[in-house]
Amino acid sequence: WYHSKLGHGWFKKGIRTQVKVKTGRENFYLYSAINPKNGKEISLFAPYVNTDCMNIFLEQMSKNLESREIFLIMDCASWHRSKGLKIPESITIIYLPPYSPELNPVERFWQYLKDNIIKNKIYDSIQLLEKTLCVFIVCLTQDLLKQVCNVSYLFS
Repeated sequence: WYHSKLGHGWFKKGIRTQVKVKTGRENFYLYSAINPKNGKEISLFAPYVNTDCMNIFLEQMSKNLESREIFLIMDCASWHRSKGLKIPESITIIYLPPYSPELNPVERFWQYLKDNIIKNKIYDSIQLLEKTLCVFIVCLTQDLLKQVCNVSYLFS
């Protein structure tokens, strides 16, 4: 259900080290948006990655940030460009060119989560992983998110 990544480690020379992995077919998806200027974050755990869940996320974002104009940077994933996508009036979508995730500030957030929650860790259940992610995200400070998601080209 997640792709754990083995980081660096010290192992005995000449002995093949076994690394435990957890496999399964359960999953969940995390939708997130972060304002790199002030570090405000909004996230939604969802059972699917599709247009319906994306619509729920956009609606939630629009309600939580009412009376503000929102510029949302997204890649060209099918659920981001679907004809069924309902974009609230307060949200303007900026689509990235294909194959350019490095231009999206939220990609830095994903990497930060992977490095701090998934790398070198095994979770006994998908529920424990989801709970750990939820607690971790809630505890993140706006200053830290500003640092993690800082991209110079947006504010120059």
